Amino acid sequence: MKSNKLIYPVFIALLLLGTSCDKEYLETEPTEFITQEQLQENSVNNPALLRGTVTGIYSLMFETGTGGTTGHNDFGQKGCDIWSDMLTGDMALSTNTYNWYRNFCDYQVTVDFKRNENYVVWRYYYRIIRSTNVVIDALGGNDAIPPNQENQYLMGQAKALRAYAYFYLAQFEVNNYDLSQPILPIYTEPVNVGKPKSTAAEVYDLIISDLTDAISLLDSYTRTAKNQVDKNVAKGLLAYTYAAMGRNSEAATVSADIINNSGYPVTSAGQLAYPGAGSGFNDVNTPSWMWGVDLTTDQGLDLISWWGQMDVYTYSYAWAGDRKVIDNNLYNAIPSNDVRKTQFSASTKLPLNKFFAPGRAAGGQRNITTDYIYMRVDEFYLLNAETAAKSGDELTARNSLKALLLNRIPDVSYVDALTGQALLDEIYLQTRIELWGEGKSYLAMKRNRATINRGANHLFQVGVQVPYNDDRLSFEIPEAEILNNPFINDQN
Repeated sequence: MKSNKLIYPVFIALLLLGTSCDKEYLETEPTEFITQEQLQENSVNNPALLRGTVTGIYSLMFETGTGGTTGHNDFGQKGCDIWSDMLTGDMALSTNTYNWYRNFCDYQVTVDFKRNENYVVWRYYYRIIRSTNVVIDALGGNDAIPPNQENQYLMGQAKALRAYAYFYLAQFEVNNYDLSQPILPIYTEPVNVGKPKSTAAEVYDLIISDLTDAISLLDSYTRTAKNQVDKNVAKGLLAYTYAAMGRNSEAATVSADIINNSGYPVTSAGQLAYPGAGSGFNDVNTPSWMWGVDLTTDQGLDLISWWGQMDVYTYSYAWAGDRKVIDNNLYNAIPSNDVRKTQFSASTKLPLNKFFAPGRAAGGQRNITTDYIYMRVDEFYLLNAETAAKSGDELTARNSLKALLLNRIPDVSYVDALTGQALLDEIYLQTRIELWGEGKSYLAMKRNRATINRGANHLFQVGVQVPYNDDRLSFEIPEAEILNNPFINDQN
């Protein structure tokens, strides 16, 4: 299951550059490393230079401290996934000992731009953006199509990753979808000066352009590891983008393409929950996984990791007393004959049988070798059902939903009677159940304009009702950006 794939060339220091105006992380050419100009000059005939740089970008997605802090909740995409799942209310903090999530769950963080979590999200995604701009610039710039085939693949990956970062920023930093609203600074070159906010229309135009280019550039690309972006991952990001914009027919078309042509099978009943064969969301080789990373001891992850924060079978916070569990209301909405109910402990609501180190010894995994999931094909059955229903194609919506549920529950015939809002409500519920703990419920909450209603097993804000566009459910532009970027002078 494990292999050692991530190698760090010395010029990876280029990726340590930040994106605000702060001099601390704007030094672009430390003399002991290769310069941007040298990278550009030599990459045309030596793709290995940029291949290592792109590998380094993928490492930013899971390494600790990539959000610029030493916090034990700062570990790339999966750290953001925990926060987003908590904002939906579907993930509850049921016991709190070490306070890494206490203020977050109490809605103190997302209304105070001075809190570190706001900085982590901003810094992490703009760090990805800065790093991809280094690659794109070295390959000739935004409009270039490199003549070298491997460089085309690297350009495609870089553009997809830049789009991924802007997409998540556009979800996390904005309350409402309003194309005319200035939301984020756009950087498409590795520049070292702050910029003003661009409108949502401009940000989404860039995301779509980058993903469209990436799909074309990656058309014949065969990746060597699932942490790399290929055309199907890029299509998945594009489907999510269209859905977030309300362009539902386009989202339905792209998600159907993934379902029909990607070759990934739906996660089987046995794989969904222990003790099924191949059970647990811990192995990147699971056939339904489209995007994830094969973690080995070489990466050096232990206490500070998603597994450390989520899994009682890992020696870290979840085991020692910071428990993240399924919201009691959501758990009660899962039918008793649904295999996904067995993912959770009936008494504690811990995800004991969904996310677990295979040894299943309490506190047993110290060095993380269980893998991270970023995307699986099941998401697109649900997204296709949702966007088809919103487009008026309820037959396709019901069929896609039933195709996912066939091996989850004994009888899916009830879906045939669902229409209108009842159908949309069922799709949204199934999305929350299916993707619990995977960082995708927040996107669905925004798309479906849902209201959060916390259950009784939350430590904080029990029973609170919060609409999707409330300030408490999105991050603030951090203090560091406001202080260092002269074009931004407020948190919103």
